[in-house]
Amino acid sequence: MKALEGIKVLDFTHVQSGPTCTQILGWFGADVIKVERPGVGDATRKQLIDVPGADSLYFTMLNHNKRSIELNSKNETGKEVLTRLIEECDVLVENFAPGALDRMGFSWERIQEINPRIIMASIKGFGPGKYEDCKVYENVAQCAGGSASTTGFRDGPPLVTGAQIGDSGTGLHLCLGIVTALFQREKSGRGQKVSCAMQDSVLNLARVKLRDQQRLDAGPLKEYSQFGEGIPFGEATPRAGNDSGGGQPGRILKCKGWEQDPNAYTYFIIQAAIWEKVCDVIGKPEWKTEEGYAKPPERLDKLNHIFETIEQWTMTKTKFEVMDICNPHDIPVGPILSMKEIAEDEGLFATGTMVRVDHPERGEYLSVGCPIKLSDSEVEVTRSPLLGEHTTEILSEVLGYSGDELERITGSGAVGEIKAEAAE
Repeated sequence: MKALEGIKVLDFTHVQSGPTCTQILGWFGADVIKVERPGVGDATRKQLIDVPGADSLYFTMLNHNKRSIELNSKNETGKEVLTRLIEECDVLVENFAPGALDRMGFSWERIQEINPRIIMASIKGFGPGKYEDCKVYENVAQCAGGSASTTGFRDGPPLVTGAQIGDSGTGLHLCLGIVTALFQREKSGRGQKVSCAMQDSVLNLARVKLRDQQRLDAGPLKEYSQFGEGIPFGEATPRAGNDSGGGQPGRILKCKGWEQDPNAYTYFIIQAAIWEKVCDVIGKPEWKTEEGYAKPPERLDKLNHIFETIEQWTMTKTKFEVMDICNPHDIPVGPILSMKEIAEDEGLFATGTMVRVDHPERGEYLSVGCPIKLSDSEVEVTRSPLLGEHTTEILSEVLGYSGDELERITGSGAVGEIKAEAAE
């Protein structure tokens, strides 16, 4: 059996943060019912289109393992259907603008009246306070959560990261909140409200920089390159380029072929425990005992020179050769892998981290599989639903409509145009 088998999730999410959360629940076996506007659907279905007439990769890669129902929640019959869905489901997930559900007539109080056991999970940009009504997107969250101010090089502007820590990061946090609330419901018998702000999630992921903000009160951050360069620190945690955030000196270094390949680089860390091995590998055995190099504190003002020397060695090797040479010595290194290299890594497909998915409109595409592995709950990634593909199925199988009642619902205009079941 799958871990969340029997759990029904009413998915009122769109774009990325919410769909990330509900997709994980679907991967673990929950029945995720995605509610979409008739004839329109999730906005990402038609964003960044690469195959004319087919749902975009933006949509398909965030909505696996779900069923789609079209529903106009402003229509009276639509409200009736939505009420029934709330009665039947264990979890409602939404990432609407603040107050949207209230305006539909489905406040938290009303939802509790309909189903006291339901868990209502919400993603917002900011938590309660002066910014709580502001609209937030990925990069805004990275900026407001402290990530951008601490990303990049000291003499350059703040930078956002390519990792979607605002959207997908918040979806992951919300997913944990939901399963925790489901666990508590087993004891209390009651549902509850779960909320996650994008700013809060980014800050949680950037906590080591908040750590460094407090350490500044005690003096300079000696593991930062800035210290070794003799540049004074300001009042806030600075941008530190590719320095390691964990206190162990590390840098991204050029490897063989860097002139032509923008990803011919490796990350190289010089932990104290393996310093002597680093010295041997790069041909500087004298550094093991030389004054100014032998002990970690002595090396802090020489990190630029040390890494420049290591780079002279890495530039004679490919990034994979660096890994092959260093790993047997427990020297922490890692190749800078391009998305092309990742997409062609059969090892990732073998573990289910990458998957190939068939789609009736766009054919086969690549996607990320479930990153969390459970030994007793195997994940099968199924394709994203077409808009309204499961409307009739959900009305009949989940809500029990049949005969004249089913015809009344489908003919009311509340559930869009009924489509024939799509071919698998």
